Amino acid sequence: MALNSSIEWTEATWNPVTGCTHISAGCAHCYAERFALRLQAAGMPKYRNGFEVTTHEKELLTPQSWRKPHTVFLCSMGDLFHDSVPSEFIRRVFGVMKVCRQHRFQVLTKRSVRLKQLAPILPWPDNVWMGVTVEDARNVHRIADLVATPAKVKFLSVEPLIGDVGRLPLKGIDWVIVGGESGPGARPMKKEWVLSIKQQCEKAGAAFYFKQWGGTRKHLHGRELDGREYSEMPVVADRSPALDLG
Repeated sequence: MALNSSIEWTEATWNPVTGCTHISAGCAHCYAERFALRLQAAGMPKYRNGFEVTTHEKELLTPQSWRKPHTVFLCSMGDLFHDSVPSEFIRRVFGVMKVCRQHRFQVLTKRSVRLKQLAPILPWPDNVWMGVTVEDARNVHRIADLVATPAKVKFLSVEPLIGDVGRLPLKGIDWVIVGGESGPGARPMKKEWVLSIKQQCEKAGAAFYFKQWGGTRKHLHGRELDGREYSEMPVVADRSPALDLG
């Protein structure tokens, strides 16, 4: 677990699962893979397997030790719904989130088909936000799988935005995060793609969060869009008051 996360739209990260495999074009320059291999080379026991999918039993106890409420991004270093993660382990992770109602958990996956398959057997407390990654038009189909789940808050991570996503089916979607790719080999993001998504969010009533322009040196480009920052969050009642992460 890491508090004071550098990810702009959350406060902390929790990784009961680490590791993943590439599934679509957005995975080409995976930051988590680079970081995991670095931690493996540094001798970090948790990353002894590098970026191979690994479950961490002891991590299931971690959120229960945090007394102060946090907004927590789940599996920033992997994908909870990877085929190599046993369904029973996924159920236990959801059980922990149900018990830890003081926290708000943000779960993100590219494996929407498995998400939809397992959704009926998972507990869905109000403090679990469920999201899918949609990096280009070829992966818009993931949204329908997300909407089919009972999650109270549903969100999209349109990051890294590597192509025009076209018309997004935003009915049932509460929040959309948009960001360009960053780090070595970062692919460019066009402003018109971002503006189109912003306009669609406004029309659909979905909160719009613009994370970054990205690039190989993302700090040089910032996160302003037409002279202002967009840090909207969905309006929810799972914790009161809602956190302002802007």
